[in-house]
Amino acid sequence: MFTFLLVVHAIIAALLVTVILMQKSEGGGLTTGGSPSGLMSARGAADFLTRATAILAGLFIAMSIALAVIAANRGGSSIDTSLARPTTPPPAVSGPANPAADPVGNLTGAPVADNGAVPLAR
Repeated sequence: MFTFLLVVHAIIAALLVTVILMQKSEGGGLTTGGSPSGLMSARGAADFLTRATAILAGLFIAMSIALAVIAANRGGSSIDTSLARPTTPPPAVSGPANPAADPVGNLTGAPVADNGAVPLAR
């Protein structure tokens, strides 16, 4: 049901954009008064587009509210935690894993690695 309403909502949005783009850009829009001079005259077409814009805008707002209510009441409250960082800190290292790379003694003369990796030989 939600998917169907979402598709209808997308169709209404596309129609609303189309009707708005078909109107003249000289202003007025929804504020102009209507006259019953004819439906498909120049003025009648503008009145038709104005009415269509108002109706589609009302449907768009109603569908937005309905979809928000349905989405809130769906019951799917699972949260995606695939990118969450671990909450526990990593264990602390008490000393160097390689005694030959000990910065205090450094008996081998090899360069000391900063990240705990095995030092490179010269």
